[in-house]
Amino acid sequence: MLNLFRHSEEADLDKILAQHALQSRSATDAGSHEKQFRDLLQALPAAIYTTDADGRITFFNRACVEFAGRTPKVGEMWCVTWKLFWPDGAPLAHEDCPMAIAIKENRPVRDVEAIAERPDGSRICFMPYPTPLRDENGALIGAVNMLVDITTRKQAEERMMLLTQEVDHRSNNLLAVIQAMLRLTKADTAEEFQAAFQGRLSALANVQKLFSVSRWTGASIKTIIQEELRPYGGHDAQRVNIRGDDIRLPAALAQAIAVSVHELATNAAKYGSLSKPSGSVEIRWHTDAAGKLSLHWRECGGPRIAEPTRIGFGVGAVDGVIRTLSGSINRLVPFVARNASCRLRRRRRS
Repeated sequence: MLNLFRHSEEADLDKILAQHALQSRSATDAGSHEKQFRDLLQALPAAIYTTDADGRITFFNRACVEFAGRTPKVGEMWCVTWKLFWPDGAPLAHEDCPMAIAIKENRPVRDVEAIAERPDGSRICFMPYPTPLRDENGALIGAVNMLVDITTRKQAEERMMLLTQEVDHRSNNLLAVIQAMLRLTKADTAEEFQAAFQGRLSALANVQKLFSVSRWTGASIKTIIQEELRPYGGHDAQRVNIRGDDIRLPAALAQAIAVSVHELATNAAKYGSLSKPSGSVEIRWHTDAAGKLSLHWRECGGPRIAEPTRIGFGVGAVDGVIRTLSGSINRLVPFVARNASCRLRRRRRS
């Protein structure tokens, strides 16, 4: 667990107790010593209170009132808080709290976390530092406790844990896609393999940049398609015509569409309409009443279509990836529509 706390508060408490002991030895007037000690505690921003040897509260500073969300009463037992809980949410009785343990067992209690609930229902995660107070003969005369709010630290740790899990999940997903690309990419020469594989990696890299810009909330389908077709005249409406309302896609679906459009564009540039100056491509998409996303790819003005001689990654990306994703699209695209699915249709006209 990341330690943002470093126990600096424990060191502060040791200083307070050292000052208390020094004043006990030097002060000739007990009343003057007591006032000095209370003034010292009252001036501190941390919630600090003291008890007698039986656990009855004898003093609390102003910070305790803010911490507990209530004004404690002198004579209450064990703690200034209203209700206590363990970090797992289980109730913690005041007679079993760290301050009670410190007094009953006559020892400091450290490295314990708890949750305090205020009367208004709000909760604070905190670390207590109960420490026995002894007279010059070593006899227990009471205890002092400092309550340190660690709510912000706990929230930061939770966010970091969620971020770590999310990064791990996305890394595994991306590696799985790359492994599939590597396994299914086929070529006659090493140079052809390198060019094909590098192009597919670039398509993935482009969509990862879009995720980064959006803080991983998704990627725009229009931007994905525009970026993939930019090398082929993406701003020339006569050559590349893109139509459809902009839709933000989640990571998994955006990756699939980016790879699929890359394969279609590469194929069109090599063998289809984009291989001729007079050829053009039309890409349009829409969602129906049921929330199904349909993507249409249409080529015009290209050479006559020939049957493929092999089935490689490109066919798998277009015909397999989208279909595989459609089964789990309900949880992936809540902002498109519930129970949505994706269809990709290709049509080529010579």
